[in-house]
Amino acid sequence: MSKKQPEEIDQSLDIDGVRHGVRALILKPVLRMASRQSDARELDLMIDEAVGLAQAIDLNVVDAQSFNLSHPTPSALLGSGLVEEYATYVKENDVSLVIIDHTLTPVQQRNLEKAWQCKVIDRTGLILEIFGARARTKEGQLQVELAALNYQKSRLVRSWTHLERQRGGFGFMGGPGESQLEIDRRLITQRISKLKDELDQVRRTRGLQREARQRAEHPTVALVGYTNAGKSTLFNRLTGAQALAKDMLFATLDTSMRGIKLPSGHEVILSDTVGFISDLPTHLIDAFRATLEEVQLADVILHVRDITHPESRQQKESVEGILADLGIEQDDVRLVEVLNKSDLLDEDERDNLRDYATRQSWDSQHALVLDGIRPQARGGVVAVSALTGEGIDDLLSLLDDQLAARTQIYEIELPLSDGAALAWLYGHGRVVEKQDKRTKTHLKVTLEPADFGRFTSKFGQIANVKHKERIG
Repeated sequence: MSKKQPEEIDQSLDIDGVRHGVRALILKPVLRMASRQSDARELDLMIDEAVGLAQAIDLNVVDAQSFNLSHPTPSALLGSGLVEEYATYVKENDVSLVIIDHTLTPVQQRNLEKAWQCKVIDRTGLILEIFGARARTKEGQLQVELAALNYQKSRLVRSWTHLERQRGGFGFMGGPGESQLEIDRRLITQRISKLKDELDQVRRTRGLQREARQRAEHPTVALVGYTNAGKSTLFNRLTGAQALAKDMLFATLDTSMRGIKLPSGHEVILSDTVGFISDLPTHLIDAFRATLEEVQLADVILHVRDITHPESRQQKESVEGILADLGIEQDDVRLVEVLNKSDLLDEDERDNLRDYATRQSWDSQHALVLDGIRPQARGGVVAVSALTGEGIDDLLSLLDDQLAARTQIYEIELPLSDGAALAWLYGHGRVVEKQDKRTKTHLKVTLEPADFGRFTSKFGQIANVKHKERIG
């Protein structure tokens, strides 16, 4: 059994309905098979992450422990011996909340609460607590409520006990005592349906806003990355905004958007998104799809990585897994790796990191696809410090190159009488030159290849494309 003793947190806070300072015990089960593959340092990092999640809502983590598990038991996850051992610990240390850094079934959660006489939540429940405390916009609150109701749906009536009725609820998730007696499955289903309708409206509104940005010739750049990788700090550095940027997990939940100007003079819309994390529940991803559409439809996706984190590679793989669920594969040409927090490295390490980024960016632009395998980071790699500004000019130049590489100037000739084709070009591209001559209109238009393909499919019979050239 492994133990870590985090610093205790002030127990006097009670904000937004979340009982800050509640005495919490964190338990990390380690399956025997997995424990053979994980060293002690990796296990400590996983426990540290769980502690960080708890501290993100100011819980008073009195202890964090891991224990080996030969196989999960259906009734309580833990064996009866461990259940009794921790029952004694909970009582002697006045623990009010036990966090199991693992997935619990409703039956396991109910049985552990009966045995320990305190509230028990799993990793999903803890993340939902954080999201519930952090959501500030109407959209964010809708998304969190939808995720929470989907999570609670199977746990409502059956998990209620006399103990829960006495002590009431905990935090955003609410307790069975304050919600499960009043809300049956029919009402929950109705509420979920209503939330989905409202989020569909959000999605439609976002679509209209996106179309307006496209008509205004503003490409979008989305920031993604593991939670606490420095996305919000980078967002603030690039935009001059004051978005919340703290050294904590899930400091940002609601999406922020700002316009920035690139060295070429072109303007883009930069979007900061919620951080990802390993083992992120599927229904959380589903609930946040309205927000994550900004990532799916972005012109460039900046994958921000904390290059100094001991598990930086594992975090990268977690983010790539979630992006893959959204249909964005790791060889997507829009993906740019931003290796952040270079200021924490010594001078030699920074030089090596910059050399690595330069080589990777060159390879991504010049390497051939061999045997169907593309080089990693197809959009390039850049090393930065969002805190100090080091490497930001390189990042902006890379963004310019990325956008220019996919935009071309097309010289098109149209009949003067064809207003529909002309309107389409104004709506989907940027007309840089226009000359009317008798029965014809001659235009130079910047278009992305995909839009040009759509144009020729729709109007090819009347349009004459004379030549094209790449911008830049």
